[in-house]
Amino acid sequence: MAITTAASRLGTEPFSEGRKVELRANASRDEVELVIRAVYRQVLGNDYLMASERLVGPESLLRDGNLTVREFVRSVAKSELYKNKFFYNSFQTRLIELNYKHLLGRAPIDESEVTYHLDLYINEGYDAEIDSYIDSEEYQNNFGDNVVPYYRGFNFQAGQTSASFTRMFRLYRGYANSDTSQVEGTKSRLARELASGKSSSIVGPSGTNNGWGFRASADVAPKQNLGNAVGTSDRVYRLEVAGIRNPGYPSVRRSSTVFIVPYERLSDKMQQIHRMGGKIVSVTST
Repeated sequence: MAITTAASRLGTEPFSEGRKVELRANASRDEVELVIRAVYRQVLGNDYLMASERLVGPESLLRDGNLTVREFVRSVAKSELYKNKFFYNSFQTRLIELNYKHLLGRAPIDESEVTYHLDLYINEGYDAEIDSYIDSEEYQNNFGDNVVPYYRGFNFQAGQTSASFTRMFRLYRGYANSDTSQVEGTKSRLARELASGKSSSIVGPSGTNNGWGFRASADVAPKQNLGNAVGTSDRVYRLEVAGIRNPGYPSVRRSSTVFIVPYERLSDKMQQIHRMGGKIVSVTST
């Protein structure tokens, strides 16, 4: 059954038709390898994994039947591999969002959940933060010892509001996307709306619909860069940019910037943005 009638546009079709990945008793070698790949894909946020980065010891224990899928998930989430991808270079709130996504398959419901995990990390450390998801009743009820965690947040869950559904799409940006390659970088996706108790509209991944536009920060007003250009047409374009450097010292990158540019200056403006280190993520006609 499709997650939504817009599953193809939102990039969720693979999850509509996919089955739970479970390690069953007397599983074949190929079935065990499928489980290992599924765990890496889920827990590492679909990021690329080199052969040299694989966790040889935990993989061997899982193949020999001396480790459950649940404990293999724990090993990956506590590994230096996971920390290098999501912990050392990310804001704490971003890490918590990703832990919910990777380990429980959903987005945080409200600000109190994020606050709880911030306090837990500060007072008890990283390992306790990871254990709190994997040892939770929610994890046990949904995945048990042998099911690989999966994205549950696309379906409405008991005890959750509709906002939880839309927030999942702030964390999920397409089946082929990874959590380390998104244009919004390491900043939190949900801090603003969790703090305000509001939810934003769903914006599909860039490759799934023609009307896609990068979601600039809510407090970023477009910069009117019309200048003195005298155009021969009325065409005006909106450029949304990530990572542009602000002038002056120290050099600081802005997460989101929006420019309104006439057609006659479009090429020059795009070249200027690239020289300033920005990444143009959306060009739309206004």
